[in-house]
Amino acid sequence: MAYVIGIDGGTESLRAHVFDLTGRSRGVGRCAYATVFPEPGQAEQVPEDWWHAAGVAVREALAAAAVPPGQILALAADTTSCTVVALDAEGRSLRPALLWMDVRAHREADAVAASGDPALRVNGAGAGPVSPEWMIPKALWLSRHQPGVWAAAARVGEYQDYLNLRLTGRWCASLNNVTMRWHYQTDHGGWPDSLLGRLGLSDLRGKWPVEIVAPGQVIGPLTEAAAAHLGLLAGTPVVQGGADAFIGMIGLGVTQPGEMALITGSSHLQLGVASRPVHAPGVWGTYMDCVYPGRPIIEGGQTSTGSVIAWFKRHFADHIDFDRLNAEAAALPPGAEGLLACDHFQGNRTPHTDALARGAITGLTLKHTPAHVYRALVEGVCLGTRAIVESFGDAFEARRIVVAGGATRSEFWLQVHADTLGVALEITEEPEACALGSAILAATGAGAYDSIDAGAAAMVRVARRIVPDAGRHAAYAPIHARYRAAYGALKPLRELS
Repeated sequence: MAYVIGIDGGTESLRAHVFDLTGRSRGVGRCAYATVFPEPGQAEQVPEDWWHAAGVAVREALAAAAVPPGQILALAADTTSCTVVALDAEGRSLRPALLWMDVRAHREADAVAASGDPALRVNGAGAGPVSPEWMIPKALWLSRHQPGVWAAAARVGEYQDYLNLRLTGRWCASLNNVTMRWHYQTDHGGWPDSLLGRLGLSDLRGKWPVEIVAPGQVIGPLTEAAAAHLGLLAGTPVVQGGADAFIGMIGLGVTQPGEMALITGSSHLQLGVASRPVHAPGVWGTYMDCVYPGRPIIEGGQTSTGSVIAWFKRHFADHIDFDRLNAEAAALPPGAEGLLACDHFQGNRTPHTDALARGAITGLTLKHTPAHVYRALVEGVCLGTRAIVESFGDAFEARRIVVAGGATRSEFWLQVHADTLGVALEITEEPEACALGSAILAATGAGAYDSIDAGAAAMVRVARRIVPDAGRHAAYAPIHARYRAAYGALKPLRELS
């Protein structure tokens, strides 16, 4: 028997999974680490904690699977992105890492956006905004506010790069991370040297990894020290992964043009494989070669989705359980008898890219119950997803959507998503899509499959499909038109305040 290990370095913990070559999980290990919030908008982690967690989690996974180290063909990791590290020449961290959610670099992000550099075409065709979560704003913040750390930093990279350095001793970047968060573009000049020059940040290029390794390619063998730490054999191949959500596309079997991963939770993320490159306002990307060679990935996102439902439940329906809410809401017609909700409770990421947009519930009457409001809020989130898919334009025609995350626990949510989009949804058998995506990359890099596509076809299985109801989809057409009009109608009221 042969197995692979997929490591998923998340926000709260690192998880290691032992998978067989059919994609079935045989053993799991987990180790948590701390996040520190020094100031509002700041979030930090200690890189050495990630390495400690990797040793604990991999050993636990091996023990749970009862698999000897000699049967592990390869391992690969996905991690949070963009979680930025500053290291000395020996690879030791000089300060805690700036976690992906850290937005202290908001002024630096504005400076990046104001540069007008051609590299910004991945930010809504230059219309922006540029997120303070991305690499260049965070690096610019470090250079401006901690010059001593900046001067001492021989290496600046991500969680992904740090982990692979500890595993193999090789300092290299993932093509996945650099194309979607570092403004590196394989089809548009490569490294963003012009952008760095405009920002006075040209020395960053000397701190970034020189080498770039694509997902699914071997980085190098596991070192003796790393093998001892993980309980594996030295020389085991370490294969390149990337950012968790994007590697999750592989674990969901989303590989071909017209396919999209809908990753749900407190927020929603829409990641689609486009038929051609496209750069337009309200669209993030496309990122060529980001996950699959020769294919552009298009990105959308909703800032507050599951968090809106949690807010409503906590403050206004705490006495009603979700089973009852779902049942009562499902019995109502599309449109919740005249209610309409806008889901912009924490601003709008796409397609309006408006941080000041706000949520709303309109059409309230004395007839409406908590179930009506609940249905309207769910519909608002689902109509927001539809608006994003429509904003992708003719470069992406959704023909297959695979869902992961919190929404998969509610049949009502899934059905409304399918009905509003008019596209069947699929749920896969393995819920840990990111870890499975890393395992598929490990298997591909080890030669078990000749391509990522082949590995995904062999290791991802669809558990069930949710088919849209044609009548309800038709009923949502005028409701969706109202939803699209609501943003423009509400904006002048906001500006009066």
